Amino acid sequence: MKWLTLAFLVSFAGLFVYVSADLPDRGDPHAPANEHLAAEFIELTAEEIEIPNIVSAILADFRGYDTLGETIVIFTAGLAVLLVLQTGYKRND
Repeated sequence: MKWLTLAFLVSFAGLFVYVSADLPDRGDPHAPANEHLAAEFIELTAEEIEIPNIVSAILADFRGYDTLGETIVIFTAGLAVLLVLQTGYKRND
């Protein structure tokens, strides 16, 4: 059973490496996210939002629901870890 699990994990890691070859390079100025969204966010931040920091404006306004969802996922994962670790703890009363 260990060999089957190991073979599955190695093949899964190989799949990730194969798929990651198709991703754009980091910092590529011609990547789709840099060509379309970045310029639009910069323009809209200056015009519509009165937050001087562009990063805060994007996270708080343009991607607010996404940031809230990520926060909920991290909170839920932390709560699950605490509940799992607490099940092994027994009080001696």
